[in-house]
Amino acid sequence: MSLACCVPLVECVYCLACTRWICNRCLHTADDDSETWARASAVEFEPIPRLCRMILAVYEDDIEHPLWAPPRGYGIDPRTLILRKTYEQTGGRAPPYLIYVDHVNSDIVLAIRGLNLAKESDYAVLLDNRLGEQKFDGGYVHNGLLKSAAWILDAECQVLKVLLGEHPDYTLTVAGHSLGAGVAAMLAMLLVQNRQRLNDVERKRVRCYAMAPARCMSLNLAVRYADVINSVVLQDDFLPRTATPLENVFKSLFCLPCVQFLRCLMDACVPEVNMFMDPRRLYAPGRLYHIVNRKPFQCGRITPEVRTAVPVDGRFEHVVLSCNATSDHAIIWIERESQRALDHMWEGVPETQRMERREVVTRGHVEEHRTALRRAVMLAVPHAVSPTAYGTFEELPATTAAGSDESWKELIQRLFDVDPGGHTTR
Repeated sequence: MSLACCVPLVECVYCLACTRWICNRCLHTADDDSETWARASAVEFEPIPRLCRMILAVYEDDIEHPLWAPPRGYGIDPRTLILRKTYEQTGGRAPPYLIYVDHVNSDIVLAIRGLNLAKESDYAVLLDNRLGEQKFDGGYVHNGLLKSAAWILDAECQVLKVLLGEHPDYTLTVAGHSLGAGVAAMLAMLLVQNRQRLNDVERKRVRCYAMAPARCMSLNLAVRYADVINSVVLQDDFLPRTATPLENVFKSLFCLPCVQFLRCLMDACVPEVNMFMDPRRLYAPGRLYHIVNRKPFQCGRITPEVRTAVPVDGRFEHVVLSCNATSDHAIIWIERESQRALDHMWEGVPETQRMERREVVTRGHVEEHRTALRRAVMLAVPHAVSPTAYGTFEELPATTAAGSDESWKELIQRLFDVDPGGHTTR
């Protein structure tokens, strides 16, 4: 066979290989994202439907007569609503939010609403960013979301300090949807970094639940704050998956399918090792909960299945081309499907076992978080570990990167405040 005949043959094989790779990316389904993750338990997933209803309350004009009426006994008690801020009161520097004391669940909740398409101030927050512009705690974050979170902290720090002092056994939970989810994630990190402003509140009392969050922080921060921040994603939701800058997504809102398809093709051409080694690339924050309510080649919704993990690689890296990519972003659908999932999880579980399961879940989450940090080290994620307890990141020492057991033990002791007996103190 002559050389002239071989060249077209090689080209054909190469084109077929590229076509197959691109087709695999275009046919990527939501089920592929979390197929290896563990199933979430009812105990750990229990706060999510309740917090969705808290966020929905921020959208309401009249909390006492809500448009989206929650099930009986699940609504907000106006008597324990501490404050509620509107766009006029925030001056557009942050989305509307409320602070509520949930005595039933021993929780102080700060809930933040999502994007209002009719408000220029929300777009200003989104557009206030440039890749790699804003550094935070050794990683990179979305500049506009961080500034919005900082404004809320300055405005409400004294209120939260008083509430935490009055209720020393209550947790402090920040929750948000969409744009508000990104602000909530930033606010949770600020709360952890400024605990002295809140009477040195323990880190384990601070929680964040980000519903349908934007990709707002670099991989090192997404993994390191996974003990505080939890992200909830419904099926095919586009926002946690697209690495397109938020300002480009919302400037192209009315041609979102075009943007998603182009991003899908672009991601197919970017090697995953390049993604890991880019310290400025932003990701969905914290521990991930993926609600799967549709399967490939099945008609209609199924009983929701919730999967959870603290992934390092495969953290919603690829866009899902789906006609439900925008509807799955809606907070009302997240609330409904999460409640359906929770009801299914609790079927057949006696009340007496719930506390025991809560302790088991807590221990499991700590171990899973440590495993994720260790995997980040093995994959050489830039600035994956910190030389001081949750301080500014530095590059890994050669011994740690090589997997030295002694170095890893020292790392765990720094990150988790482990005493010499091996017990976690934080």
